[in-house]
Formats: sequence, C-alpha cells, structure tokens
Amino acid sequence: MSRVQLALNVDDVDEAVAFYTKLFNTPPAKVKPGYANFIVTEPPLKLVLLENPGKGGTLNHLGVEVDSSAAVHGEVARLSGEGLFTDEEIGSTCCFATQDKVWVTGPGGEKWEVYTVLADSETFGSSSGRVDAPCC
Repeated sequence: MSRVQLALNVDDVDEAVAFYTKLFNTPPAKVKPGYANFIVTEPPLKLVLLENPGKGGTLNHLGVEVDSSAAVHGEVARLSGEGLFTDEEIGSTCCFATQDKVWVTGPGGEKWEVYTVLADSETFGSSSGRVDAPCC
C-alpha cells in the first residue's frame, strides 16, 4: 500500500470536513480538535486537514504514506544516495499518530514526507521541535 498525502491548512476544520466528505463521498478516518484526515480509495489519497486560521486554502505539506518502517528506511537510503538532504524522525508522535518518517525539501521549498503510521496517539505531538517543520 502506498498513497500520496496532501496536507492542507484550513480556517475551520469542521467546515472543511463537511466539504471534503461530500467531495470524496467518504467520511473522515480520524477527527480530533483542529485536525482531520481522510483515507480516500479512489483516487488513492490521504487528505489531511490542519486548522490554521488565516492560512486556509494553502498547502501545509505533501507526503507519501508507505506500509512499513522498512520502506521508510529504504527511502532514507535511496534519497540520501540521490544527494538529497534527509531529516529522519523515527518513532515520532505527530498528527495523533506515532510514525517513522523522512523529510526532504523540494526546489521550491515544499516539504515532502515519506512515512508509515506505527500506532494511533491521543496527542497531536510535534515534529523534531522545529518551529518551521510541518507535523503530519
């Protein structure tokens, strides 16, 4: 299993959940205060909504969800081999889940993560303590 992730900033997560439920004809997979995500089967997509009032309609970050920690570690090796700077987060809690992930930054400054979810969490968590880093 592998799918693209699109993480959007929204002004009002409840309003966005109502819209995307109708757009993709599927209910959210997870809803927490200021956060929701959808697992869309067709097209294969993980849609993440992050409530950031005043920043609605903007991109938070992009990602690829993979099925295992081994796949994440494989991507660390591959991306590093391609000469890209990687920022690894192993066993981090982020977006109400414990995850293994690797971050890279595209030429336009866009943040990409390749990640796997290890377990659900009751806390949002944070991403490596960096203020400028997205967390999801």
